[in-house]
Amino acid sequence: MKDGIISWKVAGVALGLLLILATYLVKPLGVSTQFVVSDAAVVHSIAPEFAEGNTYLAKYGGEEDWGVGYGWMLVFGMLVGGGITARLFAKQQPAADKGSMPSLWKAQFGPSRLKRTAACFGGGVLLLFGARLAGGCTSGHMISGISQMAISSFIFGAVTFAVAIATAKFLYRNKGV
Repeated sequence: MKDGIISWKVAGVALGLLLILATYLVKPLGVSTQFVVSDAAVVHSIAPEFAEGNTYLAKYGGEEDWGVGYGWMLVFGMLVGGGITARLFAKQQPAADKGSMPSLWKAQFGPSRLKRTAACFGGGVLLLFGARLAGGCTSGHMISGISQMAISSFIFGAVTFAVAIATAKFLYRNKGV
């Protein structure tokens, strides 16, 4: 630990050990499936014939699923853990990250918080749609899937990074990114 910052090597080993424990105790980590499991559980309880007739929903929402409660606890834990970590390490963040808008964004798109929020929300929706299309989210593919040597997860990771880089280059093309 240097200047209160944990080494990426230590963090990587800790994440690996946590992943082994989570996989052993429950199942490989992933979050996006939880939304589908919850939707399917609701549809199965309200309109079971429709749910069973829908190829996508029929795969989820049954009693054998790994649990609506567990999955939402993971989602909730990510939010709470992120908030706690942000508070604990607030003094170590650059001044630009303390509630202000990134200067590169502001220079390219202006200071509108509504525009920034809409772009973030839209990006999140696209990411979730892509995650379901790919059969798993970034945590499911890039953490759990790659650690299990799943070819689809390696492809997902490579495509995700390639698209992210291309998108940043396109959005900030006038800024030399």
